[in-house]
Amino acid sequence: MRLTVLETEKCVGCQSCMFACSRRVGEAGLARSCIGVRSIGGMERGFSVIVCRACADPPCAKVCPTGALVPREGRGGVRVLPDTCIGCGHCREACIIGAVYWDDETNKPMICLHCGYCVDFCPYGVLGMQKREAENVEE
Repeated sequence: MRLTVLETEKCVGCQSCMFACSRRVGEAGLARSCIGVRSIGGMERGFSVIVCRACADPPCAKVCPTGALVPREGRGGVRVLPDTCIGCGHCREACIIGAVYWDDETNKPMICLHCGYCVDFCPYGVLGMQKREAENVEE
C-alpha cells in the first residue's frame, strides 16, 4: 500500500495531515512532517499536497553515496537508515517533486513511509491508501 493524493482540489490547506505526521513521531509542530501542503494561490487557486510518490526506481536512493536510502521491495519508495546517512542532501536535490523534507536538527532527510497515519486526519478525503499497481516493465 502507498499513500496517494486522491483529490487535490478538495484540499483547503488546513495542514491536518502535516500535524498528524509530526505527531506520529511524537512532535507537536510541523518540523517533523514528511508531507507538505503548499499554497498555489490560496483559497482561490487551491493547494498542492507534496508527498513521496513511492517511485519504483527511486532517484533519491540512486544518488545516496552511503546507501542510507533503501528501496522498499515491491512497495516503491525508500526507508531512511539515519545511522548511515551523512547529511549530504543529494537525495533532496534528486527528488523531482520535492518530497524529501529535511530535519535541520539532525541534518537528515525525512521521507514518507506510506504508513497512512495522516489519512484519518484529513477532513476532506484528499489522501488515501492504495495498492500499488503492477509495474509494466519492458525488457
